[in-house]
Amino acid sequence: MKLTDDAETAQAPTDPREVTSAISPDYPEPLWVQAVNIITGEIEAGVLKTGTRLPPERELCQQLGISRVTLRKALTKLVGDGVLRPAHGRGWYVAQTSATKEWPNSLESFSETAERMGLAATSKVRRCEERPATLDEAELLLIAPGTPIFRLERVRLLGGMPIALDTTRIALSLVPDIGTVDFAQASLYEELAKRGIVPSRADATIEAEEADAEVAALLDLDVGKPLLVMRQVALDQDEHPLFSSMIKYAGDRYRLRTSFARSSPA
Repeated sequence: MKLTDDAETAQAPTDPREVTSAISPDYPEPLWVQAVNIITGEIEAGVLKTGTRLPPERELCQQLGISRVTLRKALTKLVGDGVLRPAHGRGWYVAQTSATKEWPNSLESFSETAERMGLAATSKVRRCEERPATLDEAELLLIAPGTPIFRLERVRLLGGMPIALDTTRIALSLVPDIGTVDFAQASLYEELAKRGIVPSRADATIEAEEADAEVAALLDLDVGKPLLVMRQVALDQDEHPLFSSMIKYAGDRYRLRTSFARSSPA
């Protein structure tokens, strides 16, 4: 199987580019995982070098014997791991480094993170509703129980791959017209900024839990696979809560980068 672009092969005809495909529908691993392993193996073996462009997706599908949907899942995983980088309209390239991509410890939206990583962020909206705040929601947002809130629940995707289930709640008085927005494409942060609502910082906790049947189906995971659950309250410059969110990330597709400073001894 040849995993380099024909034009590049022509420039270096003496460089061996043929390997045997290891993809088999009889293997226990999903086909997209086998594709990830094959491409990663070729990079580690030096067959695919830094900066090399992969063949067009149609050719890759033929070479690997998989569908385009399956290939896209593998390629997106490799981009998320920092192994490949997409170039809009030009294809997929072996990245400069194979270091795993990490989410920052700065406060930025999912769309901003995706843009920084060179990926396309999209959403599937599951719920978009106005309803009274529960006791727990009211406590987080410092509002009275029963106060109208806007609740938005979305599956967040990068390059078509589901990454997280994101549920956000905000007092409706801050965004009375927010229900008219199509959040399948729109960024919540951008919509809030249009209304003069800009978070200054956020308090967050992160813990692990197992994916139940509902979340596993939404994120294309096996039941019981690990999730990283981030509960977050965004605050304005006066330390007043703006919105709360709970984001359940697929554990193998998310890594949070942070840093710690040691205070000076007393």
